[in-house]
Amino acid sequence: MKSNTKSNGKQSTKSETTTSASHDDLHKLFEDGIKDLYWAEKNLLKALPKMVKNASSSELVQALEGHLAETEVQVTRLEEVFASIDAKPVAKKCEAMEGLIKEGEEIMKDSEPGVMMDAGIIAAGQKVEHYEIASYGTLATYAEILGYTEAAGLLRETLEEEKAADEKLTAVTASAVLLTESEVE
Repeated sequence: MKSNTKSNGKQSTKSETTTSASHDDLHKLFEDGIKDLYWAEKNLLKALPKMVKNASSSELVQALEGHLAETEVQVTRLEEVFASIDAKPVAKKCEAMEGLIKEGEEIMKDSEPGVMMDAGIIAAGQKVEHYEIASYGTLATYAEILGYTEAAGLLRETLEEEKAADEKLTAVTASAVLLTESEVE
């Protein structure tokens, strides 16, 4: 193991050095992640109405409108997470979400209305859900490690909603796309 010399001349191992700074480092990583998700959710609030407008399946429209309402609650919940750790709600640009939103916009621009555009919207939506599932799951775990019980509970609540939204999109795929595959043949 790599050693570092402390100011008192004694050796410390890399793991001891890492452990002593880990709480502060993990808190910073946690707070940066919350800022990232705050930006992501706020920008998703702008993107979802475009997806609703371009969707043709009533089931997909309903799923997207439901998720839009849920996302508004999730933004408020993230503000509660910030408050629970005595931090101001600040958005930090999320490059990943920006890319996923841009990809969804390109799909809608390049597709004809109907089943294929719906399939593209669903694919883009599920990519967003998977990103959110990974992010909320990781941050909830960080919150638990840091002892931020309230934040962990709020993040887990949103995590479950994101998983349910992903499952809903999978169900819409089966009914709205696969059952109408004759349109593509």
